[in-house]
Amino acid sequence: MRMRPTLSWTPSGDLPPGTTELGPVVDVLAAGRVLVLSGAGLSTESGIPDYRGEGGSLSRHTPMTYQDFVSGSGARRRYWARSHLGWRTFGRARPNAGHRAVAAFGRHGMLAGVITQNVDGLHQAAGSDGVVELHGGLDRVVCLSCRASTPRRELALRLEEANPGFEPVAAAMNPDGDADLTDGQVADFRVVPCARCGGVLKPDVVFFGEAVPPSRVEQCRALVDGADAVLVLGSSLTVMSGLRFVRQAAGAGKPVLIVNRDATRGDPHAVTRVALPLGAALTAVAGRLGVAVDGEEAG
Repeated sequence: MRMRPTLSWTPSGDLPPGTTELGPVVDVLAAGRVLVLSGAGLSTESGIPDYRGEGGSLSRHTPMTYQDFVSGSGARRRYWARSHLGWRTFGRARPNAGHRAVAAFGRHGMLAGVITQNVDGLHQAAGSDGVVELHGGLDRVVCLSCRASTPRRELALRLEEANPGFEPVAAAMNPDGDADLTDGQVADFRVVPCARCGGVLKPDVVFFGEAVPPSRVEQCRALVDGADAVLVLGSSLTVMSGLRFVRQAAGAGKPVLIVNRDATRGDPHAVTRVALPLGAALTAVAGRLGVAVDGEEAG
């Protein structure tokens, strides 16, 4: 099954409005067995922009597709130059209050699992266990020839050595970890091959237009089956890779709740959408549940 390269979605006028009432979210978490499905909006408070929110990167940036990446060395040079610069900032991002609240809900036995569409590893850094990275992780690199997987930090060191003095100023950073650079800024960038076989290296993430591994899809479907409710955090659900799990849950009669400031493609399947900033909303939910976040006593 392929991840559709859907970059935009226009809400219809008949979607239910968002609310500021957190009671339904508190109630489902108190009951337990909640599956969290998170998107880029959860990481904006960590300094990583989202795709489609206010000021989202898609207003100025089109993510590279898998087809573009494998089409030739020029496309890969452009990608790796931008990604190498972006990684310096992306790799320093730290979990925010939303990530920490999700980890706390997990520690208190309220969750059936966490599926994230993000590639930043911030759920795990906050302490969440067993996170399923639907679209992979930027902290790993895979060779398209021998399939060897290596840490991104190793590639970063090799790229530093191959490109001494590479210090362009980027216009902005994007959710996929690459930075906005001009063609002139990347023209002389040197890409390094796989150290094992000399093949083409690719971040271990699912690009637009690339297939999500079937085994991962089935793992996520099993998590939906085992959950009593689904809580969507910071995702517009524009792409089918995440929306299908919302549809699966709703089709099975399981409540879907969404915390996202803007309307989402999943709203018709949800019992409520809370239109509040995620960090503040989830911290408030934790407080009402008596759940300690970051080891502090909840109020």
